[in-house]
Amino acid sequence: MQLQDILYSQGFGTRRVCVGLVQQGHVLVTGRVCNDPFEAFEVEGLEFDVMGQRWQYHAKAYVMLHKPAGVECSQKPSTWPSIYTLLPAPLRQRPQKGAVQGVQAVGRLDQDTTGLLLLTDDGQFIHRMSSPRKHVPKVYEVVTKHPVDAAQVDKLMAGVVLDDDPKPVRAAACEATGACSLRLTLLEGKYHQVKRMVAAAGNRVEGLHRSHIGGLVLPEDLPPGQWRWLTPADLALLTT
Repeated sequence: MQLQDILYSQGFGTRRVCVGLVQQGHVLVTGRVCNDPFEAFEVEGLEFDVMGQRWQYHAKAYVMLHKPAGVECSQKPSTWPSIYTLLPAPLRQRPQKGAVQGVQAVGRLDQDTTGLLLLTDDGQFIHRMSSPRKHVPKVYEVVTKHPVDAAQVDKLMAGVVLDDDPKPVRAAACEATGACSLRLTLLEGKYHQVKRMVAAAGNRVEGLHRSHIGGLVLPEDLPPGQWRWLTPADLALLTT
């Protein structure tokens, strides 16, 4: 693939901008300054530097973000800063068909909810991970206002009725993890579902953190507000 097309596909700007970056000597491949935007490279495993920023070629972007509190999962936030401000410009600018640009969040977390969030520019992946028919489990660590008792856990497992659906919503798994904390596993993602379920069971959510999606666990060494690429092993865990 030509170098200008590599840069464009990775989100480093318009084709004209990418040509200019190369011609002005801002792009290094394997430590060598490349001034020819038409020079071709094998993209598999390719690493390069653009204005001092190291980047690895990915045909599709799959990343995880440790979402902190106080940010919204929206391109056009209303009150809080957007999660997309936590990502580097190339991830936000990756070209896609249509009006959408850059990676998109796979589902949403409330502004006060922290934890594992996936982002990608692969529309089929978003659909597959978001579809309730796929039953991808998501695990939440919940801090409650009042003590958790066995009756509340039983209610969450048996199913509680939310105000917008007469059909009971059940937890796939639920266990008390402390006097005022529990671990809740869900297979679907309704609006404010965890908070509403816990309220329907007779308690109140004071803190909420998503720790798992499928078999993928948020790494302990990924600080809030930081992101990293998903590896092939990570992607495999999302379906197990």
